[in-house]
Amino acid sequence: MVYAAPAWKVYLRANVESRGAEIRDVIVPEFYGHVKRLINHPEASWILDDIYRGVASSQQKAILLREWYGPEFAIFKTADPSKATAELSSILKESPEKRKPIMEHLKHLINQLIQKKMTGFTMLHDAMLQYFLNTTPGTEEASSFLEIITPTPASNKEQKEEADNEPEIDLLKNLAFTSSGSRVVCLALTYSSAKERKQIIRAYKDTIEALAFDPNGHRVLLTAYDVFDDTRQLSTSIFNELIGKDASEAQQQKVLELASHGTGRLAVLYPFAGTAKWLLPDTELVRIEEVHKIRETTSKKEPETRRLELVKSLSSACLDTIASQAESLLQSSFGCQFISEVLLGSEGDKSQALASVAEAAAGDPKEEGHVAQSPFGGRMIKTLVLGGRFDPKTKKVTLVQPPLDFHNIFYGRVKDHVVDWACTASSLVVVNMLEAEGFSHKDDLLKQLKKGKKSLSQAASEAGADANGKKQKKKAPGNVGAKMLLEKL
Repeated sequence: MVYAAPAWKVYLRANVESRGAEIRDVIVPEFYGHVKRLINHPEASWILDDIYRGVASSQQKAILLREWYGPEFAIFKTADPSKATAELSSILKESPEKRKPIMEHLKHLINQLIQKKMTGFTMLHDAMLQYFLNTTPGTEEASSFLEIITPTPASNKEQKEEADNEPEIDLLKNLAFTSSGSRVVCLALTYSSAKERKQIIRAYKDTIEALAFDPNGHRVLLTAYDVFDDTRQLSTSIFNELIGKDASEAQQQKVLELASHGTGRLAVLYPFAGTAKWLLPDTELVRIEEVHKIRETTSKKEPETRRLELVKSLSSACLDTIASQAESLLQSSFGCQFISEVLLGSEGDKSQALASVAEAAAGDPKEEGHVAQSPFGGRMIKTLVLGGRFDPKTKKVTLVQPPLDFHNIFYGRVKDHVVDWACTASSLVVVNMLEAEGFSHKDDLLKQLKKGKKSLSQAASEAGADANGKKQKKKAPGNVGAKMLLEKL
């Protein structure tokens, strides 16, 4: 074996990119039978993990990972490599008598790398997950594994400084940024005691923001939201690091960046929206359901109480951001979703935020770039005008309390252009204003619409987009919202 890591990387990248599966099927099998020796070598370990993470097929990964389970998996190959599995549960189910030697060998190899501070390997993280998933919660085996990754509590300042250099700190930081590793941390947080959870989260004090924007790391934050009973401590550990302690322009900018980012927004929206399907993909929901099932026996606080306490901690910063950055947020679908969820679900004074959104929606709705021209902008305004979320079960809108009163604020800003609004793709906004509970300008709005009846009739007869801004498959004539308004006149 050649251990010149840089040369190997150059060779692999150049050849795998140009020759793909052909070169992969030649190179990867050369590592079979050598995993234990290579993974402990200071240079060869990086080559092996590069091969495992970036080159090997899923089947080749399984063959390589199996070698963590003992010498027999390195020496004896399966008759049909295509059927080889690295799922330890399947292997133990087939050969339960091998459980003890396999688990001991796996734990020993994991411990070796942790003590050497060689904790950045994807292969190690996959191996750790397989070990943890095959322990029984509450047993000595499971508890000792948690001890391996949980930093020791520090009782004084000197010990805290020393603790920052513990192997467990580096391990936890590395684990969070891979798929299997983040799941290990999430399970550890869920099964641990309150004291241990505090120690695990403390390991991330300098990397909270990086976690929020990472496709794997954010799961650690969401799990912490779900299992921490001490939400005050959680707010200090996560929110203070993520968006800052005090209200300021810098804090608003951080919230804006999170709200506008595909992954970052989860860290601020999850307490408000929970497991909404528009926010979380199915793969995320499966992991969250796993955590929710476990926490029934490991956490004491009611989930809804915990969620509301987190919402309270985030509300002020989020409302301030909407109040100062409404125009920026309205430019993207993520920003509009953020506005809707925060204004419907937050606590505190929402008047400035509501006024800023209404002001940002003022002006001629027919101008390019106006919020009325975007489907996501129209949906957001429509939701706020209604003052709550539509419940498909009851077929009614569930109003938030206290009422937003956005329809009255909004009408004051768009009164001069309300007929133009009624002729755009966001025409249902005007329909909903007429139907919204507590709208005090209904007579005036009807008067304005009667004056613009000619424009409404023209819009109702034109072919084009529907009232949600989506192109119709069939050329059904007319603006749906304009038609509905004409029926009301």
